[in-house]
Amino acid sequence: MQERQRYSSGMKWESIVGYSRAVRVGNRIYVTGTTATDESGNIVGIGDAYTQTVQSIKNIERALHALNAELKHVVRTRMFVTDISRWEEYGGAHGEFFRDVMPATSMIEISKLIDPNMLIEIEADAEF
Repeated sequence: MQERQRYSSGMKWESIVGYSRAVRVGNRIYVTGTTATDESGNIVGIGDAYTQTVQSIKNIERALHALNAELKHVVRTRMFVTDISRWEEYGGAHGEFFRDVMPATSMIEISKLIDPNMLIEIEADAEF
């Protein structure tokens, strides 16, 4: 069995629910659903779908760096959004980070996230 490395961002949800922000097994990294929070756990960009997407991806990038990977290693993202009509805002921000990487992706509308001010949650899988 391959060694498992875990990365924790220190957000309160991780210990309550029992998960890691990211897990690396061999040359694969799985980043759990990541929202637009700053390092203190405050939501960034309330009401702003673009800004929340950017912050979510920066949080994913931080987790990848902690496990010795980069955004260029991402092979799949999943975007869970509370208002699909704002797809261009979410998609535009996603494209700014991944236009050259071109991972497989999904954008799925959901009814809500754990905090009503959260507009998007993104998962990412990386391989290198």
